[in-house]
Amino acid sequence: MKIDGRWALLVLVACLVPASFAGSLDLPTAKPEDVGMSGDRLARITPVMQGYIDRKLVPGVITAVVRRGKLVHLEVQGAMDAESGVPMREDAIFRIASMTKPITSVALMMLWEEGRFQLSDPVSKFLPEFASPTVSTTRDASGKTGELIPVERPITIRDMLTHTAGLANNYIGNTAFYQETMQPQGAEKLDSYIRRLAALPLNYQPGTAWEYSGATDVVGRLVEVISGQPLDVFLRERIFKPLQMPDTHFWLDESHAPRLTTQYKPGEDLTIVRDDPGGAASRWITGPKTLFRGAGGLASTTRDYLRFHLMMLNEGVLDGVRLLAPGTVELMTRNHTGDLKLWLAGPGTGFGLGYGVVLDRGAAATPLSEGAYYWGGAYCTLSWVDPEEELIGIVMTQVRPYTHINIRQDFQVLVHSAIID
Repeated sequence: MKIDGRWALLVLVACLVPASFAGSLDLPTAKPEDVGMSGDRLARITPVMQGYIDRKLVPGVITAVVRRGKLVHLEVQGAMDAESGVPMREDAIFRIASMTKPITSVALMMLWEEGRFQLSDPVSKFLPEFASPTVSTTRDASGKTGELIPVERPITIRDMLTHTAGLANNYIGNTAFYQETMQPQGAEKLDSYIRRLAALPLNYQPGTAWEYSGATDVVGRLVEVISGQPLDVFLRERIFKPLQMPDTHFWLDESHAPRLTTQYKPGEDLTIVRDDPGGAASRWITGPKTLFRGAGGLASTTRDYLRFHLMMLNEGVLDGVRLLAPGTVELMTRNHTGDLKLWLAGPGTGFGLGYGVVLDRGAAATPLSEGAYYWGGAYCTLSWVDPEEELIGIVMTQVRPYTHINIRQDFQVLVHSAIID
């Protein structure tokens, strides 16, 4: 079912919508019961999130739920900076890390719709550095390449979109070799970064396994070569401006700087400690503005990312602006990895063109419907789209790593258990 894409600021009487909701995020709002959700059950979200804050496991949290095109839950809790006590604000800016990947994938598929390439095309058709890759027989972190053997078939563009290209990475295989080689160098741009990545031996034959990697960085470089525009310019002009996402950027200017949340990590007792005392935060504002990576690096707000996902849920269109055809959205959000095991997402999941996809709710042990698609970021952000339930959820916080807490999973359960119709 298509969603009403009107985003005008609504003035609603208090008897229809709680006063704290009126106009929130400039989204149309509704009482939960009017769109088949329980207000009492949605109210469970707030104390659970506050519990994570009170235990000093996260500094602050924003949670939002949209159903049938209406905002039914928005809660802003805790602090943007725990030490100074600066309160979290509705328009806080978060490092969304790998939640950049769906955006970059949409960018490339916009060019696919223009007839610029086929998903089965070899990547080397546009990036010659991938013309003769080799595969390493060493599968440990020793930094040694072992025997190098030729690929059995070319790497395709679909391989890059689905993380089945075999690229070396930080997680599995020759991780030491990858980490040493792929450190950004000075005022490097994406073209030279990708040339170095292409020169590394692959971890496996293309199409034979799923491994999370910098493949979406290659997707970003494909956007540049095929469109003739730098990635940051393409995203700004073709996605962010049309969708009215003014707070989504690779780097922040001084006007956005006060809204950037502080980055945290778990300390020895797992409570948060500041992870960027003048370092990482300042680099986001002043530091290198030359390397724009498709796999990560964007900062955004809850509102902006909701608008992006409303476009996807609404089959490629929002406020009369169409980025994708309905069939392209459907293609992107179906499984493209067969029965390959996704070690990161776990059982019962597959991977589309930029998104993880729920295939089997039982095997995945998830409250999401089969066919729901999602991805998260390294700083504990997460957003998903559940077309069957016409629902979008998003949780924003800022702690890395986050594997010691279940805040994202808890939020999903709380949201979906509030659906009553």
